[in-house]
Amino acid sequence: MDVKTAFFYLFSLVMLFSAFRVITARNPVHAVLFLMLAFSQAAGVWLLLKAEFLAIVLVLVYLGAVMVLFLFVVMMLDIHIDSLRQGFWRHFPLALGMGAVISLEMAVVLFGGFRAGEAPGVPETVTNAAGQLVPYSNTKALGTLMYIEYLYPMEIAAVILLVAMVAAIALTLRQRKDTKAINPAAQIRVQARDRLEIVKMAATQAPPPAASPAEPAEEVKK
Repeated sequence: MDVKTAFFYLFSLVMLFSAFRVITARNPVHAVLFLMLAFSQAAGVWLLLKAEFLAIVLVLVYLGAVMVLFLFVVMMLDIHIDSLRQGFWRHFPLALGMGAVISLEMAVVLFGGFRAGEAPGVPETVTNAAGQLVPYSNTKALGTLMYIEYLYPMEIAAVILLVAMVAAIALTLRQRKDTKAINPAAQIRVQARDRLEIVKMAATQAPPPAASPAEPAEEVKK
């Protein structure tokens, strides 16, 4: 067994263990941390397959952004573990059936669709459009496949993700009734008669009698 095979088995075992702990951990924070460990081991497997770009993207995008965001959201939410466990045994047969079907499909694909053999070699140089020999770049080859040969599937996937994002925002957006938010457009269109309204009201009590002009003079003399 060479060093590359040993690292492959090491990364695979750690990734399988962390993936199993993601679904079995009782603490949501621990589950997110195990998921981050699984992604890091998957990046190691990508490096062994000489797919450096995919490994770096997995680390930067998922570990550096998505999973950290998930971790902060899970830590800020007040998750009641006892309420999450309610109804576990009621849905357990359905979950067990779905897990058995997925395991059977994966077994059929792994044992029937793949054959052990030598890994495909990567050329050191390739010929470009001008007929010149240039160093081989797997990142450029991946971009060529994604944005030239599979351009329409990539656009369809992007539209589906955009619709899913807009739908998620629309479903979770709720307007609070206890906030006193002011619409700037309504402020601009406001007029003076909308701000102040003069209402005539009847007097609630009679005014006091007016004093005669002679009375203050008499008081001064006294």
